[in-house]
Amino acid sequence: MTVTYAHTSSADPSSVSLATGAALVPTGLVQSPHFFSGFVLDAEQCARGVLAVANVAATSYYTRIEWSSLDPVVTSDGEGLRFESFSGCGGVYARFDLLPGALDGEAGELGTTNIDINDPLRVALSTIRSGEPLRLDVGTDEVVAETRTETHTERKVPLPERWIRGFGEASVAAAGMQLLAEIDAREAQRLLRSLSPGGSVWVVPSGRTLRTSAIPTPQAAYLHGTGRLRELQPLLRFASALRVYGDASTDAAPRASAWELVLRDARLTLTLSPEVSRGFSGEGGVLFDLATGDGADADAVLDQLAWTPGADLATLAFALGWDEARVGRALTRLGTSGRVGYDTADGRFFHRELPYDAEKAARRNPRLVGAEKLVADGAVAWLDEARAEVRSGDQTYLVRPVDGASSCTCEWYLRYRGNRGPCKHLLAAKLTR
Repeated sequence: MTVTYAHTSSADPSSVSLATGAALVPTGLVQSPHFFSGFVLDAEQCARGVLAVANVAATSYYTRIEWSSLDPVVTSDGEGLRFESFSGCGGVYARFDLLPGALDGEAGELGTTNIDINDPLRVALSTIRSGEPLRLDVGTDEVVAETRTETHTERKVPLPERWIRGFGEASVAAAGMQLLAEIDAREAQRLLRSLSPGGSVWVVPSGRTLRTSAIPTPQAAYLHGTGRLRELQPLLRFASALRVYGDASTDAAPRASAWELVLRDARLTLTLSPEVSRGFSGEGGVLFDLATGDGADADAVLDQLAWTPGADLATLAFALGWDEARVGRALTRLGTSGRVGYDTADGRFFHRELPYDAEKAARRNPRLVGAEKLVADGAVAWLDEARAEVRSGDQTYLVRPVDGASSCTCEWYLRYRGNRGPCKHLLAAKLTR
């Protein structure tokens, strides 16, 4: 699918106009929606934050590829604005949140869409300086006529399906994280400058600062590809703190981490995949819930979020009268279709609704498609309540429980041991249960 912009985004020292594509809003699909008109109270911080998200979308940190999208996603929840993107390699998820205190103006429609970030706009954003209020227009109600008859400058860009899967995997990874450390901006500057390009390190709390280590310790965050944090640098002078989120376990397996700059009524968060070579869209941590989740439960949870600034798991469970595990499964299913994200700073899930069939795109995950074909071919034979044989091509694989988890004798499982989600044989067995 492509997104069409009726005009191009533009900026000058006193104003930024961001063009929007079609958006899904509470009333349905709207062409060129209007999300906000007014002033941001810190011009340069806003410009640098939007530029950081756009720069991530224009960068591949692993291998050179043909980009299918350079345009970030923007969501309006009636209070603030949220800008999101993925890197070209899919291993970095960037989000810039403009909180209510950063905005002074008229909130428009609620919804999510892509915004046009073109090359002239990038140059203009990089030259905006602090000192005077900056007018920000996200979307527009009209197109200015350039001749006697109104003209439209249409720009079409592809909207990649891998962003859908990436949104789901990144939100599931973030929801499993906890705050590992918080340091002030001066210590953050020292840390980022000390990191050598490439390689992998563990970042460990040490008093009021962070140090690097070759081995994991409690509260350590794994960082593979230090260059993936470079978009934090231009915003450090606006920051009051750097927060680091991750998995607090002490095993040596690579794991995702999130790095959040606390700004003036704003936040910039970079969530990194476990390794530079691993994009979020291929992690597969959500496939079990996607294959077997309950669509009605997912719809009920989405009704509770309903474009609000967000809610935590306990609040949603209380509102629905469900246990938290049931709500969690529904949220995972919503995340796989890009309809829900997770904010590590607030510990809340938020609503995002992309203007195309995200559910259909998410279900085209290659492993899930392969599992459904195995089921359709009658390739799964249960030996007893715990073990199944799955025929795939000329091979037959054994699915069975090992150490409290499901395992498979296929090469995929033996290579990753479940660290990148289930193989298609495990999925097929799950589907037939």
